[in-house]
Amino acid sequence: MRNGFWRALGTACLLVICEPAVWAQHQTILAIGAHAADMDLTAGALLAHQKKLGDRVVLLHMTLGEAGDPNLSPQQYAVQKRREAEAAAKDLGAEVIIGPYHDAMLPNDEEARRYVADVIRQVKPTYVITHWKNSFHKDHRNTHLIVVDAVLMAGLEAVKTAHEPYSGVRQIYYAENWEDDQGFQPYVYVDTSDVFDQWKKAVREYQMVRGGISPFHYFDFYTSLEQMRGALIGKKCAVAMDVDDSAKRLVLEKLP
Repeated sequence: MRNGFWRALGTACLLVICEPAVWAQHQTILAIGAHAADMDLTAGALLAHQKKLGDRVVLLHMTLGEAGDPNLSPQQYAVQKRREAEAAAKDLGAEVIIGPYHDAMLPNDEEARRYVADVIRQVKPTYVITHWKNSFHKDHRNTHLIVVDAVLMAGLEAVKTAHEPYSGVRQIYYAENWEDDQGFQPYVYVDTSDVFDQWKKAVREYQMVRGGISPFHYFDFYTSLEQMRGALIGKKCAVAMDVDDSAKRLVLEKLP
């Protein structure tokens, strides 16, 4: 973990002491989800919070999640999901990139890794947020594997893409998703109380969140989750994330 984490992610249970001059630097956060709405729901409040701090925030949806409406064809629902994803990103203050892949058919292959590596080289994120490694959804599992490898590949000269190598990703964080909860242990908590209403408006751009498509109550679950995580740290709302075991190190110059 490099300097800058404390200012970048606010109140958290992982702390690296930084020099004040480093705190003022703006950073870039790239959230990569398997489907449009995955990262909006799990990390959208964090993105909106960081945007308010002056950071650049970017969403990459590997697929639109266009196979999820039983009443529309994938082609019809893709048009709707693209419109919803763009509206949600605007509400959050985020840039949005739509990947070239299809819902339920995201390949776990080298081409997908090169694609994400090139996006990383183009965006130059300080931090990457993506899915936890365990999920009952194949696209989520594949996205995790693709992103972890792509972060490494983005920094390698031997990997040729349209953009120059970039090795500035300081940390990968894993978002809390009801479909990815096996083994997930909240490690970093970020106070997002200041953007709770903004985030609720953003996720409700998606019909699947408002209701009428899935029997799962997305809005109720994720708003309750943020309030519960906030209560655990004495705040109104919070986003919780996990990290790899190798990143669970507390570095202090003195007790805080």
